[in-house]
Amino acid sequence: METVITTAVILAMIALWVLLIHLLNAQHDQRIAAFRYSDVLPVRGGRRRKLRRPVDGAAGHHGDRE
Repeated sequence: METVITTAVILAMIALWVLLIHLLNAQHDQRIAAFRYSDVLPVRGGRRRKLRRPVDGAAGHHGDRE
């Protein structure tokens, strides 16, 4: 009798896990369907890199001053 109860409990737990995984997959599919991949991205204009110029003309030579 214990074997039948143990088998029934194991099968019930497997069924619950299958149901949980199914619900999570359905939720994930809904999120993917709601996301719009084909939207046009906004244009970022004026992205310029600012160049830093050394003040005294010694770029990278900090220890050479006399």
